[in-house]
Amino acid sequence: MDAVSGLLTNPVIPWSVAGVLLIGIVVLVFGSRKPSGAVDDAVLEAVYLMSKAPLELREGLDQDVADKVATRLLALLKCIAVGITDGDGTLLSWDGEANDHYVDLVDSVGLAIRKHRREVVSHDKMPCNHRGTCRMRTAVIVPLIVEGKTDAVLIVVGRTKGKRIVHMADAVARFVGTQLESARLEETKHQLHQAEIKALRAQISPHFVYNALNTISSLIRTDPEEARELLQDFADFTRYCFRTEGTFTTLSDELRNIDRYLTIESARYGGRLNVRLKIAPEVQSVVVPFLLIQPLVENAVKHGIAQKPGGGTVTVTAQDYGTEAEISVEDDGVGMDPALLDGMRDSSSSAHIGLTGINRRMNQVFGNKYSLMVETAPNAGMKVTMRVPKFVRGVRPDMLKFAADVPDQPERRQGAPAASTRSGLPSVTPNAS
Repeated sequence: MDAVSGLLTNPVIPWSVAGVLLIGIVVLVFGSRKPSGAVDDAVLEAVYLMSKAPLELREGLDQDVADKVATRLLALLKCIAVGITDGDGTLLSWDGEANDHYVDLVDSVGLAIRKHRREVVSHDKMPCNHRGTCRMRTAVIVPLIVEGKTDAVLIVVGRTKGKRIVHMADAVARFVGTQLESARLEETKHQLHQAEIKALRAQISPHFVYNALNTISSLIRTDPEEARELLQDFADFTRYCFRTEGTFTTLSDELRNIDRYLTIESARYGGRLNVRLKIAPEVQSVVVPFLLIQPLVENAVKHGIAQKPGGGTVTVTAQDYGTEAEISVEDDGVGMDPALLDGMRDSSSSAHIGLTGINRRMNQVFGNKYSLMVETAPNAGMKVTMRVPKFVRGVRPDMLKFAADVPDQPERRQGAPAASTRSGLPSVTPNAS
């Protein structure tokens, strides 16, 4: 029996060991893979959650944005709660548990704002009526500093103590702070654009306004119908130029307004000013900065044709150029010495509407490779050419409703005096898309 027992039991031991080893290998293999997959999933989830934050923070931080960001950070950090205050410490959002402890953190929030430093508060040092069930262990308070000033404060409430929660809060705070800096830069850029537009509006010559009204008044008795049409053109011109909103517009709307300006100036100068507009229909929907071309046309009239005894012609051309639109403003007026062109580019006086501002706006919106090209010589006129891309990310026409607001213009009467030759703009209003 012992011999038989030995024969029966001895083989069992190696197989048992082999089974244990096999189970161990499976555990090691699948155990090593599972964390890797979990890490990958966590990374993907983090990237997805944080990719939404820049879009939300682009317009700055208010209560609605703070609610969205706090919810995303809570899901990302998997902590107890996330709170966000404004730069003065006023709570904008709190997502998660332990909201009753915010009042216990107010002093630490104020200290973080004043000292521009992170504060870590332990739950052990707080009064708590639910100490046995409260899951809060640590609160990390990080000021979000933009341009030397606290713009907001991030509060991360963790369920554990130690450096890990502090490092997580610091990393997230750096990310959110960077997005707030970007939002501040976008706001500054927008304000700069608005300031430049205001400067361009201010440069619209008071003499033009006076002369336009004087021309219209002189026609009231001799040709009241023409006077009425010019008055409508003048009203639409000023309405377009002085509207308060809109950084970009369509080429179609910009050229319509230029057509109004040239109509008024043609009536003033009579046969001394001829106008040609050559516009390709396929470029009318191209988006350009507001009042980008108007100063070039005004320069052509004031400093080119008006200075020439016999007058001349202003030609505005917009044509298709592949992925770009090519726009040119040309006059056959007095021209100038190319050596003096640099002085005109830098001019900021009312006598010349400087080309530097237009160049700068082109570079800011479309990139440094898009600049003005100027051709001129004494007594040979001047031609200014620009190319603008047909599509630029983030650049959209925000003045389309202007075309819908302007009443339809009556057709000019047959036989009415016309001082210019025009290829009139097609009456096409681009779609908002």
